[in-house]
This record gives sequence, C-alpha cells and structure tokens, in this order.
Amino acid sequence: MRTSFPSISLYLYLFMALYPFAITEAQTYSKNGMVVSDNALASEVGVSILKNGGNAVDASIATAFALAVTHPAAGNIGGGGFIVYLDSSGRATTIDFREKAPLAAQSDMFQDKNGKLNADADHKGLKSVGVPGTVAGLYMAHQKYGKLPWAALVQPAIELAKNGFSFPWGLYHDAQWLNANEGLSDFMKAYFLNTKGLPLQPGEIWKQPGLGTTLELIRDLGKDGFYKGVVAQEIARYMKENGGIITEADLERYEAVERQPVKGTYKDYTIYGMPPPSSGGITLIAMMNLMELADLKSIEFNSTAYVHLVTEVMRRGFADRAAYLGDPDFNQDMPLAKLLSKDYAKLRFDQINPKMASVSDSTLLGQPYEGSHTTHLSVIDKDGNAVSLTYTLEESYGVAMGSSKLGFIFNNEMGDFNPVAGVTTSTGQIGTKANLIAPEKRMLSSMTPTIVSKGGKPYLVIGSPGGRTIINTVFQTVLNVLGYDMPIDRAIEAMKIHHQWLPDTLFYEKDLLSPDTRDALESMGHKVQEVGRLGLLMGITYDAENKVFIGASDSGSPEGKAVGY
Repeated sequence: MRTSFPSISLYLYLFMALYPFAITEAQTYSKNGMVVSDNALASEVGVSILKNGGNAVDASIATAFALAVTHPAAGNIGGGGFIVYLDSSGRATTIDFREKAPLAAQSDMFQDKNGKLNADADHKGLKSVGVPGTVAGLYMAHQKYGKLPWAALVQPAIELAKNGFSFPWGLYHDAQWLNANEGLSDFMKAYFLNTKGLPLQPGEIWKQPGLGTTLELIRDLGKDGFYKGVVAQEIARYMKENGGIITEADLERYEAVERQPVKGTYKDYTIYGMPPPSSGGITLIAMMNLMELADLKSIEFNSTAYVHLVTEVMRRGFADRAAYLGDPDFNQDMPLAKLLSKDYAKLRFDQINPKMASVSDSTLLGQPYEGSHTTHLSVIDKDGNAVSLTYTLEESYGVAMGSSKLGFIFNNEMGDFNPVAGVTTSTGQIGTKANLIAPEKRMLSSMTPTIVSKGGKPYLVIGSPGGRTIINTVFQTVLNVLGYDMPIDRAIEAMKIHHQWLPDTLFYEKDLLSPDTRDALESMGHKVQEVGRLGLLMGITYDAENKVFIGASDSGSPEGKAVGY
C-alpha cells in the first residue's frame, strides 16, 4: 500500500507538515550519475559502468542485460521495448525495438471456426510469441550512442548468470506461483531448480549457465549472436518442434528502428516521448495538454474535483489512442500532429463537464495493452545524458516457455494485436483496423518511457510497468512533479487512478480514496472500483540549483533501487 509519508523522524514529520513537498528520506542523491531499476544488482551494474567512464546509454544497456538475469519476470532478451534518449546538447531521439509478428502470422490466427477470439489463444502457446527485439535495440543504441566497448556492457550480466547471485525472496515466491500452475512447460518446471534438481531456497546461489552461454555469444558477436547462427537455429528448432511459427528468416530480418520522438510542452517544460508503435508518448502529451488548461491552483490534489478532471482527461486520451494509433510502417495516415496540438486539446477540454461524468460508448472503440509485468529503468550520467528505457515480455514470465539450451523466456506479445477485425466490446476486446495482425507488423504498445527537459537539460526521467495502467501512472507522476511541484518520491508514491475508456470504470488504489470522495464521484456518474497498486515507477529528477540528481524506486518493488555515485 502506498503511504502519504515514509518513515521519518518527528522533526522531519513536523517539517513536512508545514512544507509537505520539501524533502523525504525515500530519495537517493548523487552528483555524478544515477540508475534506477527494478533490481538493486542491475542498478549497481549500471552505476559501475558510469564509474568506469561509460555514458547513460552504456549504463542502460548493461542494466537491461543484468535485468534479463536478475528480473526474469520482465527483464529480457526474449521480448522487446523502447528507448527515449536525450543527450547533453538537448538532442532527443528514440529507438523502437518492439517485437514483430512472424512472417507466417495471419489476421485470423487466434480466431475459432466461428470467427470469434479463441479464449486466451493470443497469450498461450508459442504462436503468441512475437519476434524478439531487445538485443537488436540495445545493440543499435550502443552502435549509435554508446561509448564503452560492447563486450564490457554484456559481461556483467554474463558473470551474474554464470557465477550466480543470492536467490531473493521475490523470485522464491514467483517460483511457488509458477509451480502452482497446471500445464507448466518443462523449461519452467526446471527454471528455479538448483544443481541438485531441488527447488531453490532464498539465499542459495542461483546460476543460469544456459543464459550465460547465450549472453557470451551476444557479447562476442553483437546482434548477430542472437539473430543468426547457433542461437537463431535453436530458437527456430524449438519453435518448430513445439508449435511456434518463428523461423530463422524472421530473426535474420528483424531490425530495430530509430524514430523521431514525439514532443510536447507543459508550461516551460519540454516532454519527449516514444512515438508509435508505442501509444504512450502521444497519449501522455495529449493528456498533459488538457491539464495545462486547468487551474491546478484551485484544484486540491486528490480532491473530488481533481479525480473527476483527471478521469475525464484519461477517458479522452485513451479514446483517441484506440481510434488512431498503430504501427507507423503500416499506418501512414495517423493524425499525430492533431492529437498533439494545443488547439485539439482545447476542443477536448471544453467537452468536459465539471459536474458530471462522461459516458464511454462501448459500440465505438477501445484499446489493447501490455500485460502487467513490464519493467522500466531510468539513467542519467554526469554530463547530463539521459535514458528512459521500458521493455517487456507481456505477461509475467511471458509465454513461460523457452529452450533450456538458451536459458531465456519468450514473450507472448502477439496478444497486443486486435484479434478480430471490427469486433469491439465494452469489456475491452478491440477490433480497430490500425492494430490488426499482419506479417512483420509491430503490435501497439502502452509503454511510456518519458524524459522531461527544462532549459534544454534533463529535468525528469520516468517510466513504469503496469500493463494497461502504464500511460496513466506515468502521466500522473509527470503531472505531480510539473503541476504540483512534488519531489520524485512523493510523486511516485502518491495515489494513482486509472480510466482506460473501456471498460467504463474508474479504478483507484486501495485505501487511498476517502469514502466521501468515492461517494461524490459515484453521484457524478462514475463507476468506481478499488484495486491494488497501480504501476512500479522508476524516476530521476535533477536539481539544477544544487547540481544534484535525485532518484527514487517505487516502494512496491521490493528489489528495486536507485543507485548513484
């Protein structure tokens, strides 16, 4: 559960009662660089790269590879994601390494004989696996913007895999959960066993020799170590023998893509986000445009008026997301300029009734999402280069299948496509054209890696996992920092809400909405539902006056950590 204040001394409590957004103990401070990720070991790997002369891109690559070893639920070389990069000169770019549909994919591949979605078919079995993009994306980032040798960035992950690390309680609980599932693949049954074939216990050293060998090939051969040769051959063999459709040709043809970021402003801040096939950047900026029109000084944070306004902004952002966005290589007519414009925001803002909830029309549109086990890392170096990187396997542990020779888990991202053309329901199944399945198409994403600059320099680096909630949790955290002047840890820990247009329900974090506010929202026409935690945010801000980086890892991530030096 999120708390209003971290554990603090009486003096600090009294100080914060008077100055609630001043300072807290939950933040990490540094002068020379910062890495925040979902795993302390991975964050420490990234900082070691910074200490050895690497830049933010180098550190993000090393951290991402380390997460593939230490955080297998979402850290990956078997999935894909996005990088937003802002260099010290103020130049921004992005790298798209989203998974792609295999060449053999068909628009109706997850439908039954009656043309309906075959229950869970798009998330189970090897046909749900998209062609992985992570290694290609990290390699492109290094070739274009890295500083240290590639091998030096992969080596720490190899050492973690081959030498092992202390098995944490979080993974122990994951192992219990996985073993309780029926039909678990042989690969996953053996995944969390020790060298004696017994279940790993907390504190034991966990080694992953197969993954270590795969990483060695990637270290020595770069991108080709994954997409060609031994690894590609084994992926293709495993797919063919177990019902998958990815081939060596799919792997050899995969390329990451450098794209221009989407760009917006909020007052005197500039916001850089990921363009399609991520919908995160467009939707976040569009929603911030609407919030810029509100008088936040007159809207108390977490008040009924605040929750109502933010909900209505989310409703409109997600409706537009569903109507227009998909893979830009297959959709050349997406009205991105319109969606990002201040004039369009004014039209959308004027539609909001401050006293009454709008109605989401279930006969129109909706949107697909990642599963909830994505992961994010934020990095900034001493020169002011910043990276926001989000990547995923889709659901927790992806499709929960993999080759023991290779040691990594495959994604199940094909479930992020719209499975049945023209069929959109109030429960969230979507059938819009822009995101239908097609060979070599990238599925639409909710990932929202974001960098905010002020005066041309990085001010906020932020991102989150959370599946369908990613866009909204990042949006609210950005709003908390820019609109309500919260420090990064308070912005991360503050209550989050979520509305995704369809289903027409306002979700809020358990115990963090007062009964009076809930009653008032329901009287305005909102359907309100309590849920657990929304998002696991990893963020960094820069205090230009004191020349210090301030990092925070969401308290909901037991192994997450902000590490600086």
